[in-house]
Amino acid sequence: RQRWRVNGLSADFVADYMTTFFPGEDDPSSPSQQDKVRDAVSFIANELLENAMKFSDETSSYPIQIQLYLHSDVLVFYVTNSIKPPDIIKFQALIGEIVSSDPDELYIQRLEANALDDNNKNSGLGLLIMLTNYAACLGWKFETLQAEPPLTAVTTMVKMPV
Repeated sequence: RQRWRVNGLSADFVADYMTTFFPGEDDPSSPSQQDKVRDAVSFIANELLENAMKFSDETSSYPIQIQLYLHSDVLVFYVTNSIKPPDIIKFQALIGEIVSSDPDELYIQRLEANALDDNNKNSGLGLLIMLTNYAACLGWKFETLQAEPPLTAVTTMVKMPV
């Protein structure tokens, strides 16, 4: 539970830091670019960290890594973690479904499925929200680090326009 709390604090820290690169708005009644960036970065970083923790191979000492790059028109997140061998095929199937489906339709389908099954922890809703709410582009890289014992790392990339 403590690690989950730290994820949120880490995501909020990264979000607050990133807002220093965006000017505030003079009109207090409208959401500023800073607020939009803070909300988006906090959500995306938190989701990526939660997924990395949830699906990391806890038998490995491979660290969870997060990187964030700010370019003139895009923020790019990279989160790398180990992944348990049985989860690789399941995750690749989820990725295939996400990239071959309409994100809005799949989001509704997953919401309905989650309403019927509270234990569905592999729905991909967080990734779908990144696509639908933040116009993000997603990408993944799987890398075999060692054969015995098997150790694979997965990097999730999220590009978000700013």
